[in-house]
Amino acid sequence: MFILIIQADNRDEICPKENRNYIGGCYGKKIIGIDLGGTTVKLAVLTVEGAIERQWSIITDTSEGGINIIGDIVATLKEHLHKFQIDLKDIVGIGMGSPGQVDCKEGTVTGAYNLGWWCKQHVRSIFEDAFGLPFYLDNDANVAAMGERWKGAGAEADDIIFVTLGTGVGVGIIVDGKLVHGATACAGEIGHIVVDPGGFQCTCGNRGCLETVASATGIMNLTKVELSRSQAESQLKILANNGKIDAKDVFDLAKSGDVLAQAIVDRFAFYLGLACGQLANTLNPRYIIIGGGVSKAGEFLKNKVEEQFSNFVLPTVKDRTELRLASLGNEAGVIGAAGLVIL
Repeated sequence: MFILIIQADNRDEICPKENRNYIGGCYGKKIIGIDLGGTTVKLAVLTVEGAIERQWSIITDTSEGGINIIGDIVATLKEHLHKFQIDLKDIVGIGMGSPGQVDCKEGTVTGAYNLGWWCKQHVRSIFEDAFGLPFYLDNDANVAAMGERWKGAGAEADDIIFVTLGTGVGVGIIVDGKLVHGATACAGEIGHIVVDPGGFQCTCGNRGCLETVASATGIMNLTKVELSRSQAESQLKILANNGKIDAKDVFDLAKSGDVLAQAIVDRFAFYLGLACGQLANTLNPRYIIIGGGVSKAGEFLKNKVEEQFSNFVLPTVKDRTELRLASLGNEAGVIGAAGLVIL
């Protein structure tokens, strides 16, 4: 089988910039975007302008060390391309976002433990063997940042930071229009910036990391502490005594005026505002975009974080750095993955 491999700096050869704005895409060609998650894999067929034409998802099979994951993606992609009557010659390339440490040059993933991938996975070579198309791979937070910059809240700014708040804290950084990876592809691990020395134990081995206090896990850590020491009457306390609560419950009750829940959210916002302030002082982005499941708290959360952010950022930086909520939701991953191919 003939395999076409095109490096990232030759993308104008795939689709020259002057042809990228044609209605219907570059000569009508398509891009495949894949968002690999621990629960589901989202896939989409997009135009080179970033418009989703078809999308679907499959369950991520993490059994047996995730040995079936890539094979399942290849199989469903072949099935749906046949179903949609899309010829491989009409596809510009395939992009994918993955958890774990991604080596973009090698096209490998290491340490995606939620997938069962403890050993290095040679992802790119499998896709190139299966389809004979250019394949691009990056970390899922980086890919979401790319999506928001291309078609979302980033408004095509050259300097943005995307912060995703889920079980942990992930970050994608774009400087001068390019993703920042670092020497070992670990740039952007702000979830492990220590913001509370001696605080909660983190999965990385340190204490007081940002994600122990500013994630879905973090807000529950803060909630346990407040519930144990507060004597205030609170609907949150009643709810906790009657059953399991989650981050959404805390934010919902804070919005309704529950004093205890408000104290927890204020503490959460303090840590996140502190971290965002230091990022802004260091990188001077145009936008800091907040996404992920916790961001569903919306403007209420953003306003709380902005209040704290303003206390920690230089005035000259604050004047030009805007906090925004992510706008693409679950589609950021597939859009950003497609962006890896064409941008």
